[in-house]
Amino acid sequence: MRSALRRLFGTAGRGARVILTPRPIEVIEPVPPILHDLSARSAPSPFKFGFLGAVGVLVALALAQAVLTVQSVLILVVMAMFLALGLSPAVEFFTRRRMPRPFAVTVVTIAMLAVIALGVTALVPVLTQQTTTLMRNLPGLLNNLAQQPQLAELDEQYDIVAQAQDFITSGTLLNSLFGGLWGAGRLVANLVFSVIVTVVLTIYFLASLPTIKETIYAFAPASRRPRARYLADEIFRGVSGYITGMFVIVSVASVAAFIFMNIAGLGEYSLALAFVVAMFCFIPVVGSFLAMAAVALVGFAVSPAIGIATIIYFLIYQQFDAYVLYPNVMRRTVKVPAALVVLSAIIGGMLFGVIGAVIAIPTLAAVLLLFREIVQPALDAS
Repeated sequence: MRSALRRLFGTAGRGARVILTPRPIEVIEPVPPILHDLSARSAPSPFKFGFLGAVGVLVALALAQAVLTVQSVLILVVMAMFLALGLSPAVEFFTRRRMPRPFAVTVVTIAMLAVIALGVTALVPVLTQQTTTLMRNLPGLLNNLAQQPQLAELDEQYDIVAQAQDFITSGTLLNSLFGGLWGAGRLVANLVFSVIVTVVLTIYFLASLPTIKETIYAFAPASRRPRARYLADEIFRGVSGYITGMFVIVSVASVAAFIFMNIAGLGEYSLALAFVVAMFCFIPVVGSFLAMAAVALVGFAVSPAIGIATIIYFLIYQQFDAYVLYPNVMRRTVKVPAALVVLSAIIGGMLFGVIGAVIAIPTLAAVLLLFREIVQPALDAS
């Protein structure tokens, strides 16, 4: 028994000495780095480089062709967004009075549709009647115009009045403007489709405008999001103010022209010509001159005195519009130099027609705002 305990404790003591005895530290040799032979790397394949470049060019051409194909739809989308920004102050007017936004959008939408319905049911028949009367009386108006001494000499030499009458009464005018009845039908169908799509998109954008803004803000980094929010809000405010101001300016111009024409003796065509004035006044820079030319032509055909009075009226109204109405309506909304206004309107009109001329000025204002707030401080700091 004693020998067994001795062997047990002896074995335990030897094990404890083995565990407690310090061992020498093993030196670990460092792993040699893997060296890559750069000279052995093969040069890029010219075929692979050319193939990828050709694929990139084809993708870019396909995207450009797709954009050109849906260009008309994209213009309608941009126009609807601009109209939604223009109607946004009306919605905010109701929301500031604690009306829920869905109800405010519904009220503004109903009011907008009511105005459109009023125009279709009340103004369109009268406008159509006056336009038909104007076209029917146009040959006689040309005869009256030819009685003027200055034009009578030209008419004797070149037979202008007879050629114009034949051009109007033979149906050539319809074929030239619309490509015949089929072209006129397509034009009306496209116009109705564009109006419906624009109205629907405007209502959708107006209802989801806060969500659209938050989505745009989310593209900015979190550290720069307050700055991006400020810039985007300034751009939206400028576009909204410009569109709202244009509606006010066009409304004043058309109503004033309607009143003048009823006083001057053009009451038979006053509504149709007021509609023409409204359409031309949407075009920046040259719209008022085109409106004056259209109304003055009819005025001279009726009576030289009416034509002269029309020119005098439009010249006086242009001064009122340029120095009183336009600055007060557009104050603090768009800050664009006059030379750039003309240039942007011309370029926008050449690229996208009348809609391009309308949206060119607020677009340029947004670009100038980004330049003043982002590019110019960076240039000054460098």
